[in-house]
Amino acid sequence: MNYILFDGPSRNNLLPFTYTRPVADIRVGILTIREKWEIQLGNTTTTITEEYLAEKYPMVEYDENVMINGSYLPNAQLVKMIKNLNVNQAIFKDEYVLAFFTKDTQEDIDFDTYEAIEYNDSILKIEHTWDIFSKNGDALKADFELLTHGRTSEPISNTNQIIGQDQIFIEEGAKLEFATLNASTGPIYIGKNAEIMEGSIIRGPFALCNNAIVKLGAKIYGPTTVGPYSKVGGEVNNSVLFGYSNKGHDGFLGNSVLGEWCNLGADTNNSNLKNNYAEVRLWDYQTEGFAKTGLQFCGLMMGDHSKCGINTMFNTGTVVGVSANIFGSGFPRNFVPSFSWGGYSGFTTYLTKKAFEVANVVMSRRNIEFSSKDAEILEHVFEETKRFRRE
Repeated sequence: MNYILFDGPSRNNLLPFTYTRPVADIRVGILTIREKWEIQLGNTTTTITEEYLAEKYPMVEYDENVMINGSYLPNAQLVKMIKNLNVNQAIFKDEYVLAFFTKDTQEDIDFDTYEAIEYNDSILKIEHTWDIFSKNGDALKADFELLTHGRTSEPISNTNQIIGQDQIFIEEGAKLEFATLNASTGPIYIGKNAEIMEGSIIRGPFALCNNAIVKLGAKIYGPTTVGPYSKVGGEVNNSVLFGYSNKGHDGFLGNSVLGEWCNLGADTNNSNLKNNYAEVRLWDYQTEGFAKTGLQFCGLMMGDHSKCGINTMFNTGTVVGVSANIFGSGFPRNFVPSFSWGGYSGFTTYLTKKAFEVANVVMSRRNIEFSSKDAEILEHVFEETKRFRRE
């Protein structure tokens, strides 16, 4: 069967992360949403997404296709229901479509002609940016079971101090010595060739993905995910780094999400709680205003390729777009548009020529090409976000 993941109505709620990727390529838990679906379906998937992303994330369409809403995380029951779908049947959760089996083109789909099947059990849905960290614990536990079921962990060196060893899984090539791992509060997963340096203290749920590094003496509380090839140091609480991003030094990161290719300078700190303990509001790209989150703790949302200098301070509930460069003393405002250059004293436009030079250098250090497709996506984001920048 041909499975296609579509962005669905949550796409704009998940900006700035979905400026540069489909919804299905958001990382929450250990895996991306796409990786979860592909493992559980036992099949590859493609994507229906925004036209400007389609060259990098193409769709493969057959005569018969099962379309799946990429905002939802798979579970065994839903996967079974999807595999049992017949043509012109659709699975709904309340008024939202989870999946449907069709022979029609995208333009011809009319759900009034479909047999509706109701999904009544609980399910994880990534609908807002803050869901990525607030639901990370549940997603991480599910991924831990998925990835480790029936498998045996690599041995853990006896130089480490361990609590809850049966909830710790170490993949081949991982290195950790003289660290403290406490899995009594949730599982701890250490990916292939990842490293935890000496003196680090980690409380689960926690995932250190392939080739990622925890620096000397780091303090990490779950639920936290450090994506592939990322580095973390200092203090981290309930945060998600998608991949290839660095918070390599002292400073605090809490209740936050970093996209790919981000870098936080030494002693960068974010606030995750307002002084008056009030509900946090975050920038909403759809209403172009600040929206309620229902959360008391909410920190920094930073899109791909954004960076900040040493000693940067972020206020509670700050949203930074794609390819922004922030530096200087004082708190920058709590919405920094994409391709902004500056800080508390004001911003100018970060021109794509300069931004692309940096991206090329940064990505080449990981032996990854900054391709013409990447450049075209970022050019589109630059134009689309122009109205948010003011100089």
